[in-house]
Amino acid sequence: MNAHSSPSPHSSHSHEVDHGSVKSYLVGFALSVALTIIPFWAVMSGHLAKSTTIPLIVLMAIVQVVVHLKYFLHLNFSKSGRANTFAFLFTALIIVMVVGLSVWIIYSANNMMMSM
Repeated sequence: MNAHSSPSPHSSHSHEVDHGSVKSYLVGFALSVALTIIPFWAVMSGHLAKSTTIPLIVLMAIVQVVVHLKYFLHLNFSKSGRANTFAFLFTALIIVMVVGLSVWIIYSANNMMMSM
């Protein structure tokens, strides 16, 4: 086999580990749909009090982020995926800090301007 030929379909390299299987994508999709329908039902039906609905929405959003990270972005803490997971978490931390501190600075500047 030369350098330009395509690999054999029976080669020992499995992309399923890197990219996931159809089953994992379907599980992730089903969980995402369920985690979207639950808060939608809570808001549209009005059966729950506002003090219950808002924490439910926040909880479902957090769980849905975790589902997306696991099933679609394939982030995990196994030896092979640990570097990617830490790189993602570091990037998320930097983005949260930049956005959060920017909002804080703008809010503080607005308060200083309004007190004049």
